[in-house]
Amino acid sequence: MKKVKIIGVPEHFNFPWHLAIEEGAFEARGIDLQWEDIPEGTGKMASLLEEGKTDLAIILTEGLVKSISEGNPSKIVQEYIATPLFWGIHVAAKSNYTELGDLKNKVAAISRFGSGSHLMAFVNAKNNGWDTQDLKFEVVNNLEGAISALTDGRADYFMWERFTTKPLVDQGVFRRITDCPTPWPCFVVAATDRFIAKNPGTLSHILEVINIYTSDFKLIPSIDRSLSINYNQQLQDIQHWLSLTEWGQSNIKAKTLEQVQNTLLDLNLLEKKLAVANLVYSTRE
Repeated sequence: MKKVKIIGVPEHFNFPWHLAIEEGAFEARGIDLQWEDIPEGTGKMASLLEEGKTDLAIILTEGLVKSISEGNPSKIVQEYIATPLFWGIHVAAKSNYTELGDLKNKVAAISRFGSGSHLMAFVNAKNNGWDTQDLKFEVVNNLEGAISALTDGRADYFMWERFTTKPLVDQGVFRRITDCPTPWPCFVVAATDRFIAKNPGTLSHILEVINIYTSDFKLIPSIDRSLSINYNQQLQDIQHWLSLTEWGQSNIKAKTLEQVQNTLLDLNLLEKKLAVANLVYSTRE
């Protein structure tokens, strides 16, 4: 049995992986796929890839592109979520902020530098004509840290996947001002260069299995109820999320990587553009 480490956020996007693991789909291919939740998100996952502490990661597209450009020896091996991520822009429920313009020049809580919450704060600022040099950040590590920072007033707003934070809105902890969708497909499957070089066949099997599961994921009877129960979400919220979300079963398009890199360059978050071959590995070549 080949042992493979994989990491991802503890969110509903990754439920197909858990189903496949629980049903023994990887074991049937001789693969012991060991999943670990990383609540800190993309910045932390990029570090774990770079340090060789995981083989695979389900990670935000823009965060991985930035990390690879800075020397992370990893590649995108497939698109995972083919649709945008809807970043909710949240404030403390009792704050005086009522509209997006109120947050200009205020402090954004981020999980860590290089994370999605960090990079999307720049995208949001650009979308609204704010000077990105005026952005200020408070590192909070994870969702629990963001709750504390917004409640204590150490930060003013927090950007996180809107459906993951919806229970906190329902509970009166956060108030959502608006959304900021990513301009590209949001999650990719990443692998370290070392894993790719040593295990190309195993990688192909893993992608083949997960693609079987994601291809008909929405057709699973009562999948909305299963997701609602497993992730503590209102059924209508999960149904809305499912209507907005599509899984990908092929590699990310070159034009998408151009768009991601051009956006990051424009925001001064990237020092240089890389050729697509330096960002992507295809098991189908």
